[in-house]
Amino acid sequence: MAAGMARRFEGPKLDVEFSSKRLGRHAVDAALEFDTRNLVIVVGDTCPKFAKEAEAEGIAKLLGNPEARLGLSGSIAVAMRHAVEINCEKLLLMLGDMPFVTSATLRRLADAATVGCPSAAKYPDGKAGIPVCLTVDQFAEMLPLLQGDRGIGSYLSARAQCLRVDVPVHELNDIDTRMDLAASKVTPSFRSEQSGMAVQHGKIRS
Repeated sequence: MAAGMARRFEGPKLDVEFSSKRLGRHAVDAALEFDTRNLVIVVGDTCPKFAKEAEAEGIAKLLGNPEARLGLSGSIAVAMRHAVEINCEKLLLMLGDMPFVTSATLRRLADAATVGCPSAAKYPDGKAGIPVCLTVDQFAEMLPLLQGDRGIGSYLSARAQCLRVDVPVHELNDIDTRMDLAASKVTPSFRSEQSGMAVQHGKIRS
């Protein structure tokens, strides 16, 4: 997902340099280590440079979300409809502003998701959040619940079954502001060490 407006960052967040590459490229590289064939980047009206570069390299397909301003859920719906069109059995959702997520974590989530039971990263407060892996049987259930930035959380919290996968806390850090960026350059565990900042569900879009 790379269609966010980055209002709190006040600029093209996913194209800023972070650890010697564009911020959004970290998510791309983690996904490619996991699967080189089916990477899709959902973008908004303004396409980030990292996404254009990935498309030019032939490693990702770009999908546009014409209603990106309304929130993350519209981008998830775009990805989900594409997954239906190409007959995917599973859809793994991740965010472009989470540069610490590893391919090992993506693999564990994909392996854990089964029919009737999605898998999701377990956050420090015990709630499930992105990255998330859904199976094809869950697409029709979830689409009606996708509204604004609350679609994922509403869906997962309403399900009796959702496997919460333990993930190293620092991998769940996102870059939402320029202060986050500066702090994460010092140490990736900056926010995970501060319990008051580690779980802010308006930011992690759980």
